[in-house]
Amino acid sequence: MGRRREKIYDELSRQCAHFDKKTLLMNSGVTASDLAEALAIMRSNVSSELNALVREKRVIKFVTRPVLYVPADLIRSQFGDVVHDFEIKASSLNELLNQERVHDKNEDPFSHLIGADKSLKKSVKQAKSAIVYPPRGLHTLILGPTGSGKTLFAHMMHNYAISIKRIVEKAPFIDFNCADYYNNPQLLIGQLFGYIKGAFTGAARDQDGLVAKADGGILFLDEIHRLPPEGQEMLFYFMDTGRYSKLGETGNKREAHVLIIGATTADPESALLQTFLRRVPVMINIPNFQSRSVSEQIELTKFLLSREAHRTHHRFHVSADVIKALIGSVTFGNIGQLKSNVQLICAQGFLDSMNNDFVQLDAKMLPSEMQEGLHRISHQPKTNQQLNKELPLFLVVTGSKDPLLTDIDQYEPPFDLYKKISGKYDSLTQEGLSAHDIHKLITEDIKEQLRKFYRKTAKNMQNTAVDRRIMDLSKHFETICSQVLGEHLSRQFVSLLTVHLSSFLEHPQRKLECSPDMKQTMFTYAQKDYEAAGKIAQLIEDQVKVALPEVEIVYIAFLLSSFVELSQQKNVGIVVAAHGPHTASSMVSVVKELMGDYPIEAVDMPLSLNFSDIFDNIVQAVKMVDQGAGVLMMVDMGSLYYFEEKIARGAKVRVKAIDMVSTPMVLDAVKNANYLHMDLKGLVDSLYKLRRTVGMEHQQSSGQREKAILTICTTGSGIAKRIKNIVSMYLRNVTDEEITVLPISIEDLYDTAQKMQEKYEIVASIGAKNPKLEGVPYITLSQFVGGEGQEILQSILQNKALPIKDNPSHIIVKGVCEDSLQDMLMYLNPKRAVAAILEFNGAVQKALNLHFKNATQIRIIMHLAFALEREVVHTPLKYEGELSEEKKQLFRQLEPTRQVFNFKLNVQMSDGEFYYFIDMLIDDLGKNILQSQVAQI
Repeated sequence: MGRRREKIYDELSRQCAHFDKKTLLMNSGVTASDLAEALAIMRSNVSSELNALVREKRVIKFVTRPVLYVPADLIRSQFGDVVHDFEIKASSLNELLNQERVHDKNEDPFSHLIGADKSLKKSVKQAKSAIVYPPRGLHTLILGPTGSGKTLFAHMMHNYAISIKRIVEKAPFIDFNCADYYNNPQLLIGQLFGYIKGAFTGAARDQDGLVAKADGGILFLDEIHRLPPEGQEMLFYFMDTGRYSKLGETGNKREAHVLIIGATTADPESALLQTFLRRVPVMINIPNFQSRSVSEQIELTKFLLSREAHRTHHRFHVSADVIKALIGSVTFGNIGQLKSNVQLICAQGFLDSMNNDFVQLDAKMLPSEMQEGLHRISHQPKTNQQLNKELPLFLVVTGSKDPLLTDIDQYEPPFDLYKKISGKYDSLTQEGLSAHDIHKLITEDIKEQLRKFYRKTAKNMQNTAVDRRIMDLSKHFETICSQVLGEHLSRQFVSLLTVHLSSFLEHPQRKLECSPDMKQTMFTYAQKDYEAAGKIAQLIEDQVKVALPEVEIVYIAFLLSSFVELSQQKNVGIVVAAHGPHTASSMVSVVKELMGDYPIEAVDMPLSLNFSDIFDNIVQAVKMVDQGAGVLMMVDMGSLYYFEEKIARGAKVRVKAIDMVSTPMVLDAVKNANYLHMDLKGLVDSLYKLRRTVGMEHQQSSGQREKAILTICTTGSGIAKRIKNIVSMYLRNVTDEEITVLPISIEDLYDTAQKMQEKYEIVASIGAKNPKLEGVPYITLSQFVGGEGQEILQSILQNKALPIKDNPSHIIVKGVCEDSLQDMLMYLNPKRAVAAILEFNGAVQKALNLHFKNATQIRIIMHLAFALEREVVHTPLKYEGELSEEKKQLFRQLEPTRQVFNFKLNVQMSDGEFYYFIDMLIDDLGKNILQSQVAQI
């Protein structure tokens, strides 16, 4: 039966695969007869299976004559989450959407806004007045902190203008964030007002700006305080006259009717020109979350929970303490932070409730930061009393259609949290992944959730409610696991097991609703893990009189396997050594009290003793805390810092030292090592960054000169400064040492360089001409960009005994390309584009088993950046070259790599552009090389 259903679903997907948006709107699917004829199956059987697929929420049914069926995923991929029932009484998707539009038109858009008649009453009244004011409304500035809902409010103003017919139904709403271009006024002006061909390098044709696109509607400028003064001046001239000119034009030749709505988190009096502010008669304040009434805070929280319930198609059973914790956890990010916290807790609840037909959200599962929110609320008697009055002990939240935030939610996560937890097996199977790969991906997802749970539980178990009967058996669990698995398991592991079993006892009828194949694939374990799980199940049946079903025993075996892996993870040991009778002991005592047990030891050193007197004590402490991952020495004075090698030899343990220790630094070290599982090198790097952030970076003695690198250019300091930026970025990625980069011109080069050498310790020079400084290595620009110079520079830094991090080879490539593309790309963000193409380059190199030199990487990035721009504006090149069998074979081999652009940039690269990329690759690397690589694969 299952195979027949899947066969019918596959045929339905095949017949609908060619449907575009227009087809789906007017002819929303195929009939059961179409499928029956194609598959040679009786129509009644096809109808029966289709109705089962509708109940499984995989197929949407349009109840018309004849009845039509369409895969739900196809509708979602083309239109988003617009259909919420899977059996629809409408003849087409177009009819359904029109019905909803007619209903929506008759409503005041602001009526959907929580607080519209309370805390936002004045703001809404101002907004409506600004929209209706003749002849075309008043320009408006929306003020409020980050995450308070300014963008949403601007959308509501646009919807209101349409609803009262102040603007036409299809009037545009153009959204632009000024912060994206605030440091490039020319590009910003080009974005706002457009440009003509030749206005700047890369302007290959005339281009309309956002003002032209917003004609007849609204232009929303977020973070408007980031507009530079010249941008503000051009904008207020347009606001005054309605006239503007494109970049590169002379005179103001164009007109547009646009209502400007700005938004800012800054004080407008200090962040904006007074002349600009005088053109904005309406200023609307959006209050922060804490300023809202308790009733509104509850309503906002329930609304966001309802959105998550709608996304998951599950009911949420929510305890009052969860609502309180969510409200109390909003400390700085307003509704944006509240939404993030809601998604976090819902994702955790969704994972924990996969066996139920509802999602349970209670105080036991709250992460530590939300537990603090609950604690914070409990210390506000008035607020707590009002919450108790308005909240039931338990409430059921169901999903409802979201009238507000569809397609405009800046806090929506970049991936579907629930899809990562549920439904992954089917999608991976359809993608053709092997059983081994599916197992690996699903297991890692589950284990990541376990790691988070592990860290939370390990930190503070007393905040988690556990069934007393299970708690009484916890010692026996530890004994069983130690005897059967031959491992001494941590206290945290046993705590996790008791929490899981306690949860089962609350819902003994729960079951895993997934296919047998999925269970077998997800839950893999060793025989001894299953044996231990069976003994635990027998113990519970004997003592608690509850029999665990087989699937629960299998699941516990899997948890045992995962928990053992986590509990065996080796941490970096830490030794704190400080002068004074109790200095180190005091710091370690505080850390243990706050962070719990960890392999950390204190060595107190009386001032009367020198290093040789205390050496044996330090070596012994290092041996005590070593778990095989190395030891971090945290010392108070530089003298100890220089003895790390001697300590390492004495203890026969890998040791790294960092000086100027403090209690916050020790806390941070333990947190990063214990909860983030950083290795020794990562730990040292993180502490150097922390120390620099809080102003504790080691100060050089007055007699020691600051280290510097010279960058030299023939055409003046402008290009030298651009080289400086690239070199600085490279240095930040290879060392934490402060090295100044000094851009200088070739004019009077030798004299200038000599003067610089008197003031600084010049470690290298990079550029167009050798300044001939004695003992200072010189690197040409071609060497530096090509890759050879990076190796030379790293060798120089190592000889200077500076702390070197990993040498990422793409840093120079990234810097050169971002800098070059900054003024050339109009639609793509250069940083995001370069990052995506670098990831694509990595995938191509892996597929061909080749390593691209820097020069090749740069050529690929520059070529593909403009190819992707063409894709964005729907003007891709059509391939006109010869399609040889070798090219086709290479195309097939590399085709999966272009999916990177889908995931990173939401851009689909066409076949034609991809073939041109292949031509460039063949030209650069040689046809014979590529053919030999393809032949090997």
